[in-house]
Amino acid sequence: MDQKSLTWEEAKTATQATELEIADLVPAEYVVSIVQKPTGTLFSCDDGQHTWYGSTAIALTPGADAEQIVRTLESHFREDERFDVRNRRDVVDEYEIQLMSPDTAETYVIGPNGAAALLISSGSPCFTLPDDVYPGGKF
Repeated sequence: MDQKSLTWEEAKTATQATELEIADLVPAEYVVSIVQKPTGTLFSCDDGQHTWYGSTAIALTPGADAEQIVRTLESHFREDERFDVRNRRDVVDEYEIQLMSPDTAETYVIGPNGAAALLISSGSPCFTLPDDVYPGGKF
């Protein structure tokens, strides 16, 4: 999709769809629930554009190995040409991955969120807001 004509609604919808695509890759036997935040926030992008940020949380069954699930997702997305994949240990030494579009600002960070959950934090491709839309608040 052309970023110049992308609306914030289209960016949000596409990004949330990818969050759910990622969540659906977690084996069902480890999933208690998947909760997608209905709203997110806007952050500045380059050239006067914005990016939509949101998230989806996945509650895991007791005993599920969150790091192994993240590593399995990493392997899957290394074969997906839509994204470049990076991994790291976060500030509390949890293993997380970042999926980044090589062409846009679209990004997804996937990692443990507490003892029995995963969090998918997302950022959409950049888009231009109409002049009459204030970028503060929830979107």
